[in-house]
Amino acid sequence: MNRTVIVTGASNGIGKAVAKAFAWNYYNVVIADLDKENGNALQDELLSDGRQAQYIYCDVSDPKSIQNLVKEALKRYPTIDVLINNAGISEFIRPDELSVEKWDQILNTNLRASFLMTREVVPHMKKNEKGSVVNIASTRALMSEKNSEAYAASKGGLLALTHSQALSYSEDNITVNCISPGWIHTGDYEKLRDIDHEQHPSKRVGKPDDIARTCLFLTDPENDFINGENIVIDGGMTRKMIYEH
Repeated sequence: MNRTVIVTGASNGIGKAVAKAFAWNYYNVVIADLDKENGNALQDELLSDGRQAQYIYCDVSDPKSIQNLVKEALKRYPTIDVLINNAGISEFIRPDELSVEKWDQILNTNLRASFLMTREVVPHMKKNEKGSVVNIASTRALMSEKNSEAYAASKGGLLALTHSQALSYSEDNITVNCISPGWIHTGDYEKLRDIDHEQHPSKRVGKPDDIARTCLFLTDPENDFINGENIVIDGGMTRKMIYEH
């Protein structure tokens, strides 16, 4: 029987690459997203390739929408084995101009949603006596650009949430890990400049598939000794000392 994965924010970008990677590794894939058009298009693409996929509308900032997502997923598939908390939003706003409403929107989407999604699926993972959760954070949990307070706080919170949940769910054989992507280009890769690639120690800008492969690695049942960890996938940029010329 195929294992089942829920990927939030799966209609586009990194989430789309993650969903496709799991589908091609014989998972039942639940595509959870606000974007109905691209979510349904991805579902149809995977089904036409002989894979198992189901798009389900979900607004991860809404607890009731999260509950409905899990309910609908279990109508379609018998188990939930893996959860990838990928959905997120980012806006650059001066901190003195950042409204409480916008702060709450970003924190609720990027941080609270991961807590609620995991809490919702854990009872079903416990029935399988095993499960894996991956939270997608950011290198901005560790370093910043200006005017990114809400985003940085939400992603930093994900790091703490990850190791806390790893301990809380250890008795249930559920691993919880985190990935912090750096520059992962989701647009036209050919339009990037040489300088964009050369500034990375790995000599290239990241691709969504780089994150997808790491998700597969962390959720492989044989890799259950990796737990509570944050893996930075950034081509080495956070290890690079930068001085002004």
